[in-house]
Amino acid sequence: MTNTAADTEPDADEGARRPTSLADADALDAFVDDADAALVEFYTDGCGICASMEPVLGNVARALDVDVALINPRDDPPLVERFDVRSVPLFVLFVDGEPVARRAEGFIPGEELADWVREHAE
Repeated sequence: MTNTAADTEPDADEGARRPTSLADADALDAFVDDADAALVEFYTDGCGICASMEPVLGNVARALDVDVALINPRDDPPLVERFDVRSVPLFVLFVDGEPVARRAEGFIPGEELADWVREHAE
């Protein structure tokens, strides 16, 4: 059996590639501006699927060397309109600071999410 981005356990020294929590639009803008490619999950508190995606995001970050972050748009309501957040989790991929792709399909397995990032980040 081979390991995939979805089921690989991180080594102790790889734990640093965890999703960054962002507080507001300013933090989001600074985060994506500093990254070549960044994957951001828009979530809400109490969303079980959103919470289950956090370790998957960490695995994708390690597998692809991409920056990942989490943001709750309820903490900064203009984000809901700016990114047309209609359901969570919403994944937005940024390349060179600009949103290039988005998905809002519930839980996405790690390999599928990694393939989606590769498809749109290159």
